[in-house]
Amino acid sequence: MEVRLDGRTAIITGASKGLGLAMAREFAASGANVAILARGAEALAAARAIASEGAFGRVETFQCDVSKADDIARTFDAVIAAFGRVDILVNNAGVSRAMPSGQITDAIWQEDLDLKLFAAIRLSRLAWPGMQERQWGRIIFVLNTGAKAPRANGAPTAVSRAAGMALMKVLANEGAPHGILVNGLLVGLIDSDQHARRHRNEGSNVSYDEFRKKLAANVPLGRIGRAEEFAAMACFLCSDHAGFTTGAAINMDGGASPVV
Repeated sequence: MEVRLDGRTAIITGASKGLGLAMAREFAASGANVAILARGAEALAAARAIASEGAFGRVETFQCDVSKADDIARTFDAVIAAFGRVDILVNNAGVSRAMPSGQITDAIWQEDLDLKLFAAIRLSRLAWPGMQERQWGRIIFVLNTGAKAPRANGAPTAVSRAAGMALMKVLANEGAPHGILVNGLLVGLIDSDQHARRHRNEGSNVSYDEFRKKLAANVPLGRIGRAEEFAAMACFLCSDHAGFTTGAAINMDGGASPVV
């Protein structure tokens, strides 16, 4: 089965590295035009070069801080000016933050909600009318397995991601009559920049491969996931092959989550 997104235009937030970049590359290779959104200009330039390798769609980058409403509005207009439409929205921006609840200040709560929840609310609201008019759309929420199974010291991320999962389900129910399919992908242990940084910061005396094996000790599949595997699932969900899938919160965690 070949998954194609020819003729579609996708916005992917937080796409200058990690899972976002892997999705940008996969979508572009599948024929989609891709708008990569991120904050850093240098990282965006590098991301465009990577995502354009083997691309059948056009790749453009847009410097945007999605935690800011004005930035979102300006950037969405720029994407429409560049591509004429938005068929696919991937709400991926965010960082993992976890700490004891008593240490989370109002400012930290607000920052987390602005980046992970309100950004998705605002972008979905902007993309919705065009999707509804064309009776076709795909929205992916990149969440975290903590949204279903929050742990002690898992806030603020577990809370903001749980709210994102609820929003995903609401939009899925509202979008179904209009051909707008909305799903969530819940990240478990998937190889990313944050694991490489953690390996460096801890001054580990083991190789990165050994470090990853240690991280995966409680993963039934016995390893951490690859960004390319995550990107392939996102691409599939945005294709016509997944035309009967909406409102699903899919764990991408190698079977580690206690909640299905």
